[in-house]
Amino acid sequence: MVSLTKETPMTDMTAGLAPWIRDTSLLCESGDFPGDGRLAVRDPASGALVAQVAMSDAIGARAAVDAAHRAFEGWAQMLPQKRAQILHRWHDLMMAAKEDLARIMTAEQGKPIAEARGEIDYAASFVQFYAEEALRPNIEGVTSHLPDAEMELWREPVGVAALITPWNFPCAMITRKAAAALAAGCTVVIHPSAETPLSALALSQLARRAGFPDGVISTVIGDAATIVGEWTADVRVRALSFTGSTEVGKLLYRQSADTVKRLVLELGGHAPFIVFPSADLDRAVAEAIKAKFATSGQDCLGANRFYVHRDVYDAFCTKFAAATAALTMGHGHDNPDIGPLINERAIEKQRAQVADAIAKGARLLTGGAVDDSHGPLFFKPTVLADVPDTADIMSQENFGPVAPVTVFDTEEDVIARANATEYGLVAYVHSQDPRRIYRMTRALQFGMVAVNRTKVTGAPIPFGGTKQSGLGREGARQGLEAFTDIKYVCRDWG
Repeated sequence: MVSLTKETPMTDMTAGLAPWIRDTSLLCESGDFPGDGRLAVRDPASGALVAQVAMSDAIGARAAVDAAHRAFEGWAQMLPQKRAQILHRWHDLMMAAKEDLARIMTAEQGKPIAEARGEIDYAASFVQFYAEEALRPNIEGVTSHLPDAEMELWREPVGVAALITPWNFPCAMITRKAAAALAAGCTVVIHPSAETPLSALALSQLARRAGFPDGVISTVIGDAATIVGEWTADVRVRALSFTGSTEVGKLLYRQSADTVKRLVLELGGHAPFIVFPSADLDRAVAEAIKAKFATSGQDCLGANRFYVHRDVYDAFCTKFAAATAALTMGHGHDNPDIGPLINERAIEKQRAQVADAIAKGARLLTGGAVDDSHGPLFFKPTVLADVPDTADIMSQENFGPVAPVTVFDTEEDVIARANATEYGLVAYVHSQDPRRIYRMTRALQFGMVAVNRTKVTGAPIPFGGTKQSGLGREGARQGLEAFTDIKYVCRDWG
């Protein structure tokens, strides 16, 4: 149960919200398998207690899999058209509740309200996309190499899928995984981040209203090691999809080995942002702001290293620092450019990386400290120039509003430096030279490359990285692959 206390005037968050949220979803339910523990959910902008959510335990984690396992056969055998109808209803309910879902997200995650609304659109787009993919033919003929034999390949759902989602995109990371698995015919158990359980609970309530049968989609709130540990050890959980840090992804990889699960791991990023002399400099600066400071820098796609050619280095630094200094900060409901970071650990990381870079010779152009006028979790958007490759921020994911800028002289030099990382999620290139663009997109060792723009993601594209940025892809047709097995049928009619 969500417990309202005198310390927590929930009316500030719930005033004006739809009755299904105010009276049932958030205030009366806290996951499908609640236990006795309580999880405090706080507004990172103000520190105020937003809600206390019941936590599940190992017993609840197993019960969720029990329910998903029981529901699997009926869901898998349901006509694809029926599954698609339910997914379409889930999409429509999400869009109808867009403002409510956005306000919930801002209250628990701190995201500026305009970005939160955009995330609801993004999240719902995956549900719509996979509702349509559920109708695609899944039987493929094979040209026979044997006399009198007829051959087919069938795609069948693997079974129960465990989905572990992060706090920075608390709605979209659920739907990107769940919609694909559900469309394929799998049942799902979801463990959202402890920082953002309310968004997951709201989506679960909408899923029930959309008509998903009992057990097909369940949300379990609780200690990650306890809940996910049960799922990685359970042979009935046939697939696991995780978005989060590379460190945790490696742990789940090891834990899933004994049961040989299908894995999708969307892990860390350390994106280079490369600016050549032929680039439209004003556009490059505008895109750099988007690439670095969306979600207050708390994004695996965020630009982490800015490599700028010597010919335009000084001009870029001047323009970029000025644009960064002009960004507004504040509570997400006031729709600033920059909201709070998620917790004190994130703040300490920014402080440490800025101090390390300056100690190693970097120049602070703007920002560089906590903005106490807004609160302890607000870090000023920051630009550092002349950052050496030996600085920690050039090899470790930043996940905050700090932009390190460094100079390069040759194409070969910047390719080598950009690729010198264990990560390989996304790279950004700005140039107007078509031959250079071709060479760069071929040479950069990243799963995605954005040229002269920042926005590249969406339901129709396969999202994912190379090297230690993960395994598999999410979105597009490729997003179904981890949730299906191929059955080969060789038939002789006699």
